[in-house]
Amino acid sequence: MTVHSKGIDERTEWLFSLARTHAEQFSSSESWLSRQRYLAQHPTAVLVLKCMDGRINIPVATDTPTGIIQPFRNLGGMFNLGWPHLGETLARSVEQIVSRGRRALVLITYHYSKGDPHRGCAGFNYDTAAAIAHTRAIKAQVEHTFGAGHQTVYPVLCGFETDEDALILHGENEDTLSLAELSSSEIESLPQRLSALFEDMPHQVRDDLVPLLRGNLSHIDRLRRAPARTLDIQHREWMICIGRGFDFMHTPNLALIIGPYSPDLSDPIRKAASIIESNMREGRVPDDGFLLLASAPYEEHGVDRARATLKSQFMSDFAASVISREFPALAAKMRRHTCVLDWRTRELVAV
Repeated sequence: MTVHSKGIDERTEWLFSLARTHAEQFSSSESWLSRQRYLAQHPTAVLVLKCMDGRINIPVATDTPTGIIQPFRNLGGMFNLGWPHLGETLARSVEQIVSRGRRALVLITYHYSKGDPHRGCAGFNYDTAAAIAHTRAIKAQVEHTFGAGHQTVYPVLCGFETDEDALILHGENEDTLSLAELSSSEIESLPQRLSALFEDMPHQVRDDLVPLLRGNLSHIDRLRRAPARTLDIQHREWMICIGRGFDFMHTPNLALIIGPYSPDLSDPIRKAASIIESNMREGRVPDDGFLLLASAPYEEHGVDRARATLKSQFMSDFAASVISREFPALAAKMRRHTCVLDWRTRELVAV
């Protein structure tokens, strides 16, 4: 029996046990040293703008250690750097990266399913062309904000094919590199392929992107060798997570994760609730309940933690009110947990 098939109480208990285990592992000496070694070898910071879809798990799909890739999530991977909170959060992240003498690689993603268009992105009504056009607009905004010379912040339009968790890189010259089409014997050619695809990419950024692509090739190979995973490539989420600090969820299709970036959070909340309701109706998850989990990270005790507590409580109340107003039957099955996350240790604490 997978976790998706258990009762809501068992699923919730399992989830918080997973969070505790993740925090223990993340803050262990071995994990800390592993991250420091990785960053010493690959100093380019990696930021990923991606959909709230629970199948889009870039660290898992690239075999990258936890805590390396910084995610930004929203419905359909829809973003606008004019949104005040998103623009400020992204700019602050880049400023911290640059102050340490590092560059930033920004992966701007869309996703689709090659096997069934309706396993694609519901946020764009399964229109992959529209999703790609939107990611191009985001890329232009990143270049407007951080410079089109690409010497410090390098944005890359990146597809994610959910049937095989395969990356597709879109080059500056409209060519693409699909990892699903490469064999293991072609791994050594990745640096040359990237140089042809991104002629102005700094050597360090290219060298630090290669491990992600190698990891993706290994991940694709493991999936192809595994038994059929039809349920994994369909929606089976039973949680709505709102806020930040959900990196501990390494199992696919657990949650629909909504970042606190859009000025209109009600839209992604409605879409997420609709997906949860559909999952229950179609029998993909039990209909005995779903979890609404709010989280806000903090780096310092005192004022920073106090503000995180208020943020998390506000997001939980706001999401619950939207769901109660528009999905009353679903709201009756809602279990709410409101937390803050210690960014230094990744400890998730109820408030």
